[in-house]
Amino acid sequence: MYAITVLAGLAIHGMIILPLIYLIFVRKNPFVFIGGVLQALITALGTSSSSATLPVTISCLEGNNGIDKRITRFVLPVGATINMDGTALYEAVAAIFIAQMNGIDLDFGQIIAVSITATAASIGAAGVPQAGLVTMVIVLSAVGLPLEDVTLIIAIDWFLDRFRTMVNVLGDSIGAGVVAHFSQDDLDEMDGDDVIDDISVQLEAPAIYKKVNSISNGNTNGAYSPADDDTKM
Repeated sequence: MYAITVLAGLAIHGMIILPLIYLIFVRKNPFVFIGGVLQALITALGTSSSSATLPVTISCLEGNNGIDKRITRFVLPVGATINMDGTALYEAVAAIFIAQMNGIDLDFGQIIAVSITATAASIGAAGVPQAGLVTMVIVLSAVGLPLEDVTLIIAIDWFLDRFRTMVNVLGDSIGAGVVAHFSQDDLDEMDGDDVIDDISVQLEAPAIYKKVNSISNGNTNGAYSPADDDTKM
């Protein structure tokens, strides 16, 4: 039941919450966007590492979803480091499961403490396989649960880790899509300024070339040149 609960939570977050966020802010079909990063999600399932999946995620967003590389190469590395929504969800469920295994009933305040601590601890989790087990100790300490009981979830953690990594990568991708949507006007303005600068340079180049030519021709036709002094001497 523990594994089923974790998978159900990840499915709800990945297939309902994240697409809903994309739909609300971007006003486009989120499942078309998710289809563009399907290769990255499969890579995340196979590697259990957000960091190892990062090059594939960047390639999918830029090649399939048309996200500007200035967005992907800033948002995704940050997301792969601190945006661990799947890990946060997993650690909260794991802490409640360990409490139940020890016959401890967590009150509402303790559940809130677990949720907040799991979210904060997941930010510090490395983007490598099973890094959530390390930060799990922080979550258990927050509500006074026995730290050694983390061994109860080790046997199944390798399997669940693959699915929470998929959710982490999906969250990074959705975040990049939302940032790209709100930054589009600024990016277009920057591109327009670059075009104007290029045109100005192209227009000024012939005038500068003519001026240099005229100076060169003037020296050739008897204008003063430092070489003349040397000749007279």
